[in-house]
Amino acid sequence: MRVNTAILAITHDRPSGLVRRVLEARLNGMSIMEMPTVYEILTKRVPVEHICDHWLLFTDGFYLVSKEYMQKVKRLVDFVLSALLLMGTLPITVLSALAIRFDSPGPLFFKQERVGKNGLVFVLWKFRSMRQDAEQNGAVWAEEIDSRVTRVGKWIRLLRIDEIPQLYNVFRGEMSLIGPRPERPEFIQELEKQIPYYGIRHSVRPGITGWAQVNYRYGASVEDALRKLEYDLYYIKNMSLLLDFKIILKTIGVVLFGQGAR
Repeated sequence: MRVNTAILAITHDRPSGLVRRVLEARLNGMSIMEMPTVYEILTKRVPVEHICDHWLLFTDGFYLVSKEYMQKVKRLVDFVLSALLLMGTLPITVLSALAIRFDSPGPLFFKQERVGKNGLVFVLWKFRSMRQDAEQNGAVWAEEIDSRVTRVGKWIRLLRIDEIPQLYNVFRGEMSLIGPRPERPEFIQELEKQIPYYGIRHSVRPGITGWAQVNYRYGASVEDALRKLEYDLYYIKNMSLLLDFKIILKTIGVVLFGQGAR
């Protein structure tokens, strides 16, 4: 049929007879592509449920994760930009602090444990956007219409102002400006049980924004966490300063149009 390229769509438990026929086709000049590779090219995501250790071991990518000098460059950029942004957003910080203080009782800042690079736990800072007793019954996913959010909290979440204090985490080296969003230890334990390769996202510093944040809605379930991991793995696999710049541009669009805020 004069086919020059075929996609091997079966990703797990491949029949030995099929593999042999595909090998014969390749030896006869046909180009063979695995489904996860095609999926990644078309969607800019890595299909977590259809990859295996062998694919991760031999696939192209993950170059910047292993190059220490590039990690140092990224850290230097984070350090300089976070310092400049902390100073530049000082007027917004002061106004937001005053609004939170007069709107509802409680602290100005919300501090919460998150899991960072290499699985290390750190304290993430945000402006408080919920009532002080929002989690008196334990950790829960945020809902689309969440009654725990204060009047001021609704607006600072919509405009992403509540994220500004995380620049302090970036300045300290616990986070990066761009990377997978850090998750809570309580959720991580369950997500690692249900989602394959979830721990790979801890091979880089978590970020204030990232490829998943600009391409997918706010995550509030295990299914959302799975889809966002597909984007996170794509970012880790294809990390570059150019991709970071693209994410920054898309983040500006997300902030301006309020997409994904909850």
